[in-house]
Amino acid sequence: MAARKQYPLRIDPEVWAAVERWAADEMRSANGQVEWILRDSLRRAGRLPGGRGPADGASPDSAQNGGES
Repeated sequence: MAARKQYPLRIDPEVWAAVERWAADEMRSANGQVEWILRDSLRRAGRLPGGRGPADGASPDSAQNGGES
């Protein structure tokens, strides 16, 4: 498995609470949800390196729900 970059995130508490609720709805960790949101946004903008979509580089948390969004 490739090394993962650790990055401290400063975020509005209301936004973080919304991310946590969304993650719980999709059976992901909040960290997995943030990664999914970033990957999806990058994919939609055509900026994901190597043309990889969420299915190719899905986070381990997304495996819990079969990679579905």
